[in-house]
Amino acid sequence: MTLWSDLRPPPPAVTWKRPKMDLLFTDLDGTLLDRDTYSWQAARPALDCLRRKGIPWVIVSSKTRAEIEFWRGQLDNRHPFVVENGGAAFVPLRYFPSAVSGARRRDSYDVMEWGTPYERLVTDLHSASRISQCRVRGFHEMTPEEVASVCGMSLEQAVLAKQREYDEPFLVLDSARAEALAAAIVDLGRQWTRGGRFWHILGANDKAVAVEALAELFPRGADPLRTIGLGDGLNDAAFLRRMAVPVLIRSPQAAALQTRVPRGLVTDQPGPAGWNDAVLALIGD
Repeated sequence: MTLWSDLRPPPPAVTWKRPKMDLLFTDLDGTLLDRDTYSWQAARPALDCLRRKGIPWVIVSSKTRAEIEFWRGQLDNRHPFVVENGGAAFVPLRYFPSAVSGARRRDSYDVMEWGTPYERLVTDLHSASRISQCRVRGFHEMTPEEVASVCGMSLEQAVLAKQREYDEPFLVLDSARAEALAAAIVDLGRQWTRGGRFWHILGANDKAVAVEALAELFPRGADPLRTIGLGDGLNDAAFLRRMAVPVLIRSPQAAALQTRVPRGLVTDQPGPAGWNDAVLALIGD
């Protein structure tokens, strides 16, 4: 079995001389977590390798802070993380030797924020729906039971998913009016993106802005810092383009994602199995 797919001609070989420090950024759903079962066990060898080598790995997700804190506990991740499509970055206190410029103290984190408050996004989504005559169903309208059913997650996880601060996921109920809805969102001064299951309305933020801000905080020595990014959805494209080594986890969106990230290496396997193969190939001995 091959590691990288031949979805299109392979990109030029990565010519990096092995640096002394790698820095890894990863999406969760459909990437490190199986899209249907949310299992990460297939990635255990690569996670153990990251831990053994002391390589930082930063979660970059559309999930909420509450959700990511749960998964950090499951995965024994103690590094900074990015929530809700770049709405904010949470840095554990004293993670870096000096204070994080521009951050505000919140619980046990220094928090850098770029997102628009959630209540304003919900209001703008309703306005865009009315203007475009495109019916939508937002997360705020769904019960935890409905979120659990749509997302295939437990009720406990659904409760965490609804604790939103910077990003409103929604379902488009009139697909023929989707373009008009997207245009209305932009006209209202907001952005939209698509993940694996949901559309999202958000402010002037994305995963790339947050990733670049975090990458600048990691110390650089005499050797180059190699950034590795892994994602599977179109909402990962912007941050993956900033990576020295972008890895596209095989998914139904792989072909569309590769048009936006032409240098991306597409894994042969989906989900955590593809994630595991890619990480071991890039950082393993």
